[in-house]
Amino acid sequence: MQLFYAPDIEPPCHTLGEEESKHCIRVLRLGCGDEIHLTDGRGNLYRARITEADPRHCTVEVIDTRHNFEPLPYRLEMAVAPTKNPDRFEWFLEKATEVGVSRIIPLETAHSERRSFKPQRGEKVLTAAMKQSLKAYRPELSPLTGFREAVTEPFEGRSLIAHCEARHSAAGKALLARVIRPGEAVRIFIGPEGDFSPEEIDFALAHGFEEITLGPQRLRTETAAVVATVVTATMNQLATDPEAEA
Repeated sequence: MQLFYAPDIEPPCHTLGEEESKHCIRVLRLGCGDEIHLTDGRGNLYRARITEADPRHCTVEVIDTRHNFEPLPYRLEMAVAPTKNPDRFEWFLEKATEVGVSRIIPLETAHSERRSFKPQRGEKVLTAAMKQSLKAYRPELSPLTGFREAVTEPFEGRSLIAHCEARHSAAGKALLARVIRPGEAVRIFIGPEGDFSPEEIDFALAHGFEEITLGPQRLRTETAAVVATVVTATMNQLATDPEAEA
C-alpha cells in the first residue's frame, strides 16, 4: 500500500501537493488508473484512483473511505527534553510515531542542553514516519514548552516522571511496566541527559505525578523516550491481544 498525506482532502476529488505528486508520478512511476491510499492524519483512510498523472499536481478520485482507521487503544503523551544533537530527537520522533504516540511535547527544563526547537523539521519527520508505518493518525507536535507549564497543563489521565535520582516520594519509583494500565491515558516526562533537577521532580510530584524508573540501566534521553513508548505500547497490546505473548 502506498500512503500519501493529504491533510486538506475533501472527497470525491483531490489534487496532491507538488512534493507528493512528484513522489507519486516520478519516483513510484504510477499513472492514470493506478490506486493509492491517502490519509488526512486524523484517522481517515481513503482509497483513490489516479485521474491525472501530472508530477506537479497529481489528481485522484476517492473510491472508498474508512473512518477511524486503526486508532490507538490508549492515549500516550510524551514530554521529552530535546537533545543537543537534533538528529537524536528526530530519531525519537520517528520511532515514537512508528510505535504509537498521541502527542509529543518538546520540554524545556533547568538542565536542558537545547533551548530551541524547529517544529517545521519535526513535522516533516512525523509525516514521513506516519506514511512509512501506514498509520492514519498523525501525532500532535507541540511547541517547546517550559517544564512548569507542561506539568500544570490539564490532563485527564495519569502523569509519570522518569528520573535517575533516589526516590522523592514515600511511594518510591515504580517500574514503568508495572504502572501502565491498559486503555488508560498517560503522559510520561523524560528529562535531558543532565536529568530533571530535584526541584523539578518535587514540583511534578506536588502536582499529582508519580515517579517511575525504566530499569537499572542508564539511558540517553532519546533512548529512554523510545523505551517508554515501546513499554506503553507493549503492555497495552498484551492486554488486548490474547496471542501477543506467543
